[in-house]
Amino acid sequence: MEKIKKTIRTAVEAEYPNHTFELNIFFCDDETIRSYNREYRGVDRATDVLSFPLLQDGIPTADDIDPETGRIPLGDIVISLDRAHAQAREYGHSFERELAFLCVHSVLHLLGYDHMEPDEAAVMEAKQAKALEDLGITR
Repeated sequence: MEKIKKTIRTAVEAEYPNHTFELNIFFCDDETIRSYNREYRGVDRATDVLSFPLLQDGIPTADDIDPETGRIPLGDIVISLDRAHAQAREYGHSFERELAFLCVHSVLHLLGYDHMEPDEAAVMEAKQAKALEDLGITR
């Protein structure tokens, strides 16, 4: 779990080094993530990761700070461990590398990044690669 926390912290701090954040991460199987995907996105199939951001456009403001904790809640992440294992085998790298990638990818979604358009995808992919490189995580 410490590696996951470090991975998430690295991705968040690359964008906002002077803020304290919190998020929830839920690990599940393919059937559970399929039900979330169906309910929230209208897509009836399993996926690797879902992100549920709380910030408007991923940009924190003073109003987002929880007065009790001093933290900014980013949102929720759901990762299918079944998909992570399968994709690690498919891509020929470790499960740990795949899990780190999915964590960074989903954190970037919580921070307002997307990959629907080619220019957006290029920015997001560069940020993912940099975070994994900073962590010393390679294929």
